[in-house]
Amino acid sequence: MNKKLFLSLFLLAGVPALLSAADEARLLRFPATNGSEIVFSFAGDLYKVPVSGGEAQRLTSHVGYEMFPRFSPDGKTIAFTGQYDGNTEVYTIPSTGGEPQRLTYTATNARDDLGDRMGPNNIVMAWTPDGKQIVYRNRISSSFDGKLYSVNHEGGMPDVIPLPEGGFCSYSPDGKLLAYNRTMREFRTWKYYKGGMADDIWIYNPDKKSVENITNNVAQDIFPMWIGDDIFFLSDRDRTMNIFVYNTKTRQTAKVTDFTEYDVKFPSASGNTIVFENGGYIYKMDAATRRPEKVNISLASDNIYARSAMKNGADYITSLSSSPDGERIAITARGEVFNVPATKGVTKNITRSPGAHERDAQWSPDGKLIAYISDATGETEIYLQDAAEGNPVQLTKNNDTYIRGFEWSPDSKMIVYTDRKNRINLLDVASRQITTLLQDPLGEPRGVTFSPDSKWLTYVRTGDNDISVVYVYDLAGKKEHAVTDKWYNSSAPVFSTDGKYLIFSSARDFNPTYGQLEWNHVYNNMSGVYLALLSKETPSPFLQKDAVVGGDKKDEAPKSAVDKSAGKKDAKAETTSAALVKFDPEGIAERIIKLPVPASYYGNFYSDGKKVYYQTRGGIKVFDLDAQKEETVAEGGRMSVAPGSKKALFYKDNNVYITDIPGGKVNLTNPVNLDNMSITIDYPKEWAQIFDEAWRAYRDGFYQENMHGVDWKAIKQKYAVLLPYVKTRLDLNYIIGEMIGELNCGHAYVNPGETDRPIRINTGLLGAEVSADKSGFFRLDKILAGASWNKELRSPLTEPGIEAKEGDYIVAIDGIPTNSVKNLYALLVGKAGVPTEISLNSKPQLAGARKIVISPIEDEYPLYHYNWVQNNLKKVDEISKGRIGYIYIPDMGPEGLNEFARYFYPQLDKEGLIIDDRANGGGNVSPMILERLSREPYRMTMRRGSIKTGTVPDAVQVGPKVCLINKYSASDGDLFPWGFRALGLGKLIGTRTWGGIIGISGPLPYMDGTDIRVPFFTSYDAKTGEWIIENHGVDPDILIDNDPIKEWNGEDEQLNKAIEEVMKELQNRKPLPPAPAPRDFSK
Repeated sequence: MNKKLFLSLFLLAGVPALLSAADEARLLRFPATNGSEIVFSFAGDLYKVPVSGGEAQRLTSHVGYEMFPRFSPDGKTIAFTGQYDGNTEVYTIPSTGGEPQRLTYTATNARDDLGDRMGPNNIVMAWTPDGKQIVYRNRISSSFDGKLYSVNHEGGMPDVIPLPEGGFCSYSPDGKLLAYNRTMREFRTWKYYKGGMADDIWIYNPDKKSVENITNNVAQDIFPMWIGDDIFFLSDRDRTMNIFVYNTKTRQTAKVTDFTEYDVKFPSASGNTIVFENGGYIYKMDAATRRPEKVNISLASDNIYARSAMKNGADYITSLSSSPDGERIAITARGEVFNVPATKGVTKNITRSPGAHERDAQWSPDGKLIAYISDATGETEIYLQDAAEGNPVQLTKNNDTYIRGFEWSPDSKMIVYTDRKNRINLLDVASRQITTLLQDPLGEPRGVTFSPDSKWLTYVRTGDNDISVVYVYDLAGKKEHAVTDKWYNSSAPVFSTDGKYLIFSSARDFNPTYGQLEWNHVYNNMSGVYLALLSKETPSPFLQKDAVVGGDKKDEAPKSAVDKSAGKKDAKAETTSAALVKFDPEGIAERIIKLPVPASYYGNFYSDGKKVYYQTRGGIKVFDLDAQKEETVAEGGRMSVAPGSKKALFYKDNNVYITDIPGGKVNLTNPVNLDNMSITIDYPKEWAQIFDEAWRAYRDGFYQENMHGVDWKAIKQKYAVLLPYVKTRLDLNYIIGEMIGELNCGHAYVNPGETDRPIRINTGLLGAEVSADKSGFFRLDKILAGASWNKELRSPLTEPGIEAKEGDYIVAIDGIPTNSVKNLYALLVGKAGVPTEISLNSKPQLAGARKIVISPIEDEYPLYHYNWVQNNLKKVDEISKGRIGYIYIPDMGPEGLNEFARYFYPQLDKEGLIIDDRANGGGNVSPMILERLSREPYRMTMRRGSIKTGTVPDAVQVGPKVCLINKYSASDGDLFPWGFRALGLGKLIGTRTWGGIIGISGPLPYMDGTDIRVPFFTSYDAKTGEWIIENHGVDPDILIDNDPIKEWNGEDEQLNKAIEEVMKELQNRKPLPPAPAPRDFSK
């Protein structure tokens, strides 16, 4: 069991030189104009400034983010997206400032944040030219697609614009046509994108019920702005995003601006004036002269989110290490190292470095020093500090990559550490000399620890066959020896403190679990606890012993005397020669024995040679080698023991405990007082450090060292100049996103760390479609059916006994007449999951109403989605007369796998199959699904009493298959159709997929909890050796782009084509042979 306790999986570090702020305002976002004024967002609030520039006036002030302002055509009102009441909704204020008026009441979206790659919900897009309606985009789910709605500028129930999807848009001057984007990916941190979701500018004609693509370019053409006969828009067809213009008369396109350093972002227009962002500044441009001009803006702000703040370090603990005597604890929290008393005393912040990320602090085994990793130099290095007082001493210098972690030697003379170049490095503390012991080309050596005599190391490396092998390294002989072999994965090795055993986990228990849906199996819970007897002379602790009679004990010394004597001697010699390790590598594989504990997960070992402690599911346990029994030490939590220490450190339920090393059940009742771990957060310094750390994370971890040909150092400098202007955590998120977006790579993600946000208040939903009646009450137009057997897929109005009917009127909610509000959902704010009284009537009146009690739901998307799938199933079944099956796979995670299993096995009797991968959000299970779809029977089975035959392998669908794809088929949803084609399973029908398959895993944590994902692995073609999919997608065999008008009216052209193709191929389907004629062996 390691002497330190990690509360996070990986840590990084980094800090650049701090930059001084300039006087002029920058990072001004989402501008809009009325021709004479510009309104924009700065640090989450709205400001207004004359179009000529000058000092800006603040219009809003709220903990939420106010964004996407749009002036009304008369310039008197500003509509914007705000978060005043918890949800992100549409609001208006007078252009001179004033109290916001809420216009919309929508579902609380789980992914609804400016820092999220899906972007905020309910983005204000435009006003109608008559100034009566405000157009906004709403996402009913957490996925990509959203619809356009309009709401009256005074409030009311919204009207949907009859298009299946929509993004940024602009009306023609006469209001009869709408130029729009079908998708919106403006918050994706992926520049120069040319995948299937790259959008064009479309013109919607409501009268003709038609939609026309006017740009049709492989690059992104976005943000249409209709001025006279021209539609201005953004495009990155020349790499950097610039403004282009399309003339509706000549149908010609021309480039307008020519920025080369920063993208033009978030433009908007009013009259002949266009305003936009570039490099954090706001520019204006006259549509006639087409010459952009920077608007010089200054503003006064208290910058409350950038001011220093006091935080309790106990809320940010990442690692713990106790002193050998258990009197004090080194605690790493939010990039600082604290020296904390276990009982009474003074808590000290021994680093006090807000611009550096200190982590993994560990007490030296002799109790004199504390070592830790810091990036104060701009690279991760190891530092040393006197435990009592003194300045830090830098032990390593000029490091060239990220240090993952380190371990003290028990004699306190050496430190071993690993890094992202897969090296094991040995550091002599006195001389500061570093020796690289090995560098593994296959991957990082894991779990490196010392033997108790400081002469050996143990660790795990992965072999060519992907099996993890435990090694012991002889520091004197500079040679490693394999302890386990290539047959079983092994992990987490540690030496027992008496030097006799190497304890580790190994997956050697093969207990198959058989499936219910098909004759197949998986292996889980394979690991056990194993002891390697290091010396040939060490007997097994499980040797059977005969009972000893009383007369045979006369030669033994009195037990108490032995114990006392040993105690005096061992207390001093614990960490010196008493624990010398004798290792005999020959025959070590034959000296591995297993503890008699059930197969499960095991790790975090510690052993004194008599007892073995370990972490397993459910908590910490100990196995007594003498008594040969297991006992629970603690339910949940983590335990660590420092070398030579008689104390154990526990972390459980955010509390820290120091106890004697328990022999059995531990009593955790007196936690260490952590109340004095105060940290002063200097946000500008912390944000600069996080920026630099993010840059280094990509430098050291991106899947290709050439960074896709990008000059990564130059990119850092390009965006570092914006750091002095960062005033909120979301500002930092924005510039990190812009930086990593330069790599032109999917899955380059950044999610913000600790931010101030308003408390979300869930709106209650009825699982129904409701409209306003002229009486002022509200009518139930449609009750979503769903699945009666599943509470998650059922409208509360379909609960047996409720008896609500379509056409009923909702006349009161909790006794409040609904004709007193403009929007029914204003009475359902905060009602999700709360018993609520609804008054229903067949007439629009209060008299005669009946009362029901329901609990409104918070999300209607599962209902809509379920009904959509069921309608597709029904349609396919009816058109094919029961011959074709249909399976929709929403993602490639557990839910997608569940949906596949739910619909695949019951449709094995179908002659053909349609697999719908559209809007598949990705994951990692596509190989499992493809394996089932690609099965071919090689043997048939029959039995008496049934005409049904069976196949081997089991669960084989025999017949033609097709796969539906579209621009939202993403990540593993890209790889699935690529594999479908590669395996020859059938045709792909639809549109080109998203095109992002460079994969990620868990994040490397940052000081404030920032979540940055670094793409570090990908796929290529096994036959050609060429790269696949990235930044292009998977092309369909049959291109069908659903007409938006037809799709809105319920026609799915892609599904229709899929049915047509499978029916055509069924003509050549060869059925499996029936059982042959009975055999006659009588002749």
